[in-house]
Amino acid sequence: MPDHDVLCFGETMAMFVADDVGDLAQVGRFGKRIAGADSNVAIGLSRLGFGVRWISRVGNDSLGRFVLDSLRAEGLDCADVQVDPTHPTGFQLKARCDDGSDPVVEYFRRGSAASHMSASMLDPAWLSAGHLHVTGIPLALSDGCRTLAQALVSQMRTAGRTISFDPNLRPTLWPDKQRMIEEINAIAAQANWVLPGLEEGRLLTGRQTPAEIAGFYLDLGVDLVVIKLGEAGAYYRSANDEGQVAAVPAPWVVDTVGAGDAFAVGVLSALLEGQPVEHAVARGNWCGSRAVQSRGDMEGLPRRQDLTAYEFPHNPEIRTA
Repeated sequence: MPDHDVLCFGETMAMFVADDVGDLAQVGRFGKRIAGADSNVAIGLSRLGFGVRWISRVGNDSLGRFVLDSLRAEGLDCADVQVDPTHPTGFQLKARCDDGSDPVVEYFRRGSAASHMSASMLDPAWLSAGHLHVTGIPLALSDGCRTLAQALVSQMRTAGRTISFDPNLRPTLWPDKQRMIEEINAIAAQANWVLPGLEEGRLLTGRQTPAEIAGFYLDLGVDLVVIKLGEAGAYYRSANDEGQVAAVPAPWVVDTVGAGDAFAVGVLSALLEGQPVEHAVARGNWCGSRAVQSRGDMEGLPRRQDLTAYEFPHNPEIRTA
């Protein structure tokens, strides 16, 4: 039996969120939080009761201690997070928006401790986890991070574990678009479940419709493709099934950052529980809707009691144990 349900890895940064609306240059007060797409998913799965091992690297500084304390408080197993004595913990500044638009984010992560991860740190014990979740962000951070991602995916696949992949494109971190497409698709081809956004899928495949994008990845050997469609919900396709699930309306939008990560938490948690794909996508839509109603990248991620309270009235047949 696996000693952890899920293995996640990547960079968690400290995040300073503006207290007031306006140009970051003019804001005088910020709140301190954490940010990182990979750790958002790890936290979301942990909140829903999954045992999650987190792999990363932080600096030997106050921000690194803050990041580790925050992740541990969310129930992540951080025993294998390395503390780098030389390189700093990355951080970001995030503007406040109250009109539902995407906030301005400025990153200070070049040369960070996390960017110095490499395949040399891989511990065979990590391969005992039942599932591996990967995003495209570590692939873009550095050559070392990319080799770690590639090694983990290859060895987890060889071990017969399931793998999920969210492209989560960061074009500015790549030297050129073609290199990004090739590296991202090479990892996607080894995953069981791939979760791109519609525009990401168009860029990565050259196809236009959700069905065509999904077909591209199914032809590479992927088992299931789930495509985020924004206000239109999400489309899914496997070798034997396809469909589209309507979005869950958000009565208000506070912060759009992290919505895709929340969607992944919903889909992956349900699939790992053995739920039907349509129910998994519906859960993803609900988690994404919750996320945009909360300020912060991961503050809106539900706990198990929240999920149960939502799903039983809407879908009594769904198992939430």
